Amino acid sequence: MRTLKLLFVIVSTSLFFNACTSFYQDSFDNFQPSIEEVVSNYDVWYVDIHRTTGNGDIPFVSRAFTLSFLNGVMYANNNIVNIGRTGNGLGIRVGNYNTYNGFLETVHTIDGFNDFEVLVRSNNEIQLYNRRQNVTYFLVGYLINNFDYDKLFYENIEYFLQEYKAWEKINTTGGTPNAFDTENYLQFTPENITTFYSSHDSFGTNIDNVSWDFEGRYQVFDVVGFQNLKILTLNYGGGDIEEFELTIANDSNIRLFHIDSNTRYDFKGRGFTQYLKSEKSVKAASETVRNDDRKRTKVNREIKERRFLK
Repeated sequence: MRTLKLLFVIVSTSLFFNACTSFYQDSFDNFQPSIEEVVSNYDVWYVDIHRTTGNGDIPFVSRAFTLSFLNGVMYANNNIVNIGRTGNGLGIRVGNYNTYNGFLETVHTIDGFNDFEVLVRSNNEIQLYNRRQNVTYFLVGYLINNFDYDKLFYENIEYFLQEYKAWEKINTTGGTPNAFDTENYLQFTPENITTFYSSHDSFGTNIDNVSWDFEGRYQVFDVVGFQNLKILTLNYGGGDIEEFELTIANDSNIRLFHIDSNTRYDFKGRGFTQYLKSEKSVKAASETVRNDDRKRTKVNREIKERRFLK
């Protein structure tokens, strides 16, 4: 009899704890943070444009490198240059937002009203789906102090090159003489991610007065085994091709290593172009304010092996 009573106690206790565990597990599983808690949980959301799906477009999202949603105010970094400093890292104020019945509702100062269904993919990744345009954007959340700036620069390097009216050669080191030694200015146009211009004009020329001697097509390649290195090829209209290893020194300087001649060229950006920045916040007369509709599009880069250096 005592054995039966003991067995009864053990079974009852087991059932009780299982029931409690199931209750709390169900409560945990059924807990869903509000959309406001989700979107404001991170300082900035990196817009991973290369993963976008669908055939539509929401311009203010596709032109932004990061978006932020804080206390009903929406911010964006539309430039790579000065990112991390503009607006204390948040960028510029571009509108307002609200969360309602599972939707993120935005009112952009130019694009007006849009609403998005929000899907939480992981603790720091969300999808924004706009049903009207049938487009889904993938956003990755970061706190300001752990944002991966190197990744942003190199994943979007074509757009970084566009943010200056011209790149002026400021230093040449080593190597053997070659035709590129006389190229003192480069320009990468914001109208597309394939056209470049180059010039022999002397150093110190006002960039608005530079005569562009050559036009061609350029291409950026990923490099096997390297995250912070790209290959840049300049395909001149006359058929010449110059190939470089491209690295970013900071947000105003790049380095081109000419592979065939082992020559290193340092270029500095001139004529920074600030996109969608109000006139009141322009800090330097040399800055150009553009409110045109520059957008990022998906870039599918080819991959190259790093060549053996001579």
